[in-house]
Amino acid sequence: MYFFSTEITSSKIYSDNPLYQRTRKAYELVLDKIQGNVLEIGCGEGYGVAMYHKKAKQLTLIDKSKYSTYYIKKKFPNTTVFHKKAPPLSFISDNSFDIIILFQIIEHIKNDKLFIEEIKRVLKPGGTAFLTTPNAIKSIARNPWHYKEYTYNQINNLIKDVFNTYTIMGIEGNEKTDHYYTANEKTVKKILKLDLFKLQYKIPSFILKIPYEVLNRYNRKKLFRKNNELVKSIDIRDYYLREYSDKTLDFFCKMQKTN
Repeated sequence: MYFFSTEITSSKIYSDNPLYQRTRKAYELVLDKIQGNVLEIGCGEGYGVAMYHKKAKQLTLIDKSKYSTYYIKKKFPNTTVFHKKAPPLSFISDNSFDIIILFQIIEHIKNDKLFIEEIKRVLKPGGTAFLTTPNAIKSIARNPWHYKEYTYNQINNLIKDVFNTYTIMGIEGNEKTDHYYTANEKTVKKILKLDLFKLQYKIPSFILKIPYEVLNRYNRKKLFRKNNELVKSIDIRDYYLREYSDKTLDFFCKMQKTN
């Protein structure tokens, strides 16, 4: 089963592998924390769910994609699946979940403050939410699928307004992944030189999505052709959890409900 949008990192498309392994790293980091009633919002094709679902006593999944939720329900029939947008989470009771997983989702949400407030509401006392989102300073071009990308200060301010107990760390790579992302940056900047009037920042996001998809997929395939062995060789062990630095690719946030 293939998800062709570059915004849903695929486990099946070889050129997506560096990003696929980077996303899998976040799931690996929470595997030993999974227990009780678990909620994941934005589960995509479900490769993360496949890593942890047997550890959950009860699993609830939410995704705005009808295609994703249909596929997920078939693949994991013993889960509760909602085809809905979030926030709000009005269909979920207070204090419902021990663990909530929010990987690469908040950048897609317009009302991020309400989203974080709703996450706290549906967490059980003592429960934990894990969130990842791209580090804005690593972005090269505007992503029309994202309402907002966050700097460290921005994600910190958003979380601290809702949660008293939290940590923000970073997922970063190594020399191998740096080589890939440097090559990616060079090719993207070549493409951006064609945008003489900086239209990417001026036109509405819904118009930009189609050329973004075409060019992003073209660029990933080009990188794969030129760096075939590198792209295929990157795996989950090439990414690490570290203190935040200018090398951080994704923020890894842990939020605990203590009040």
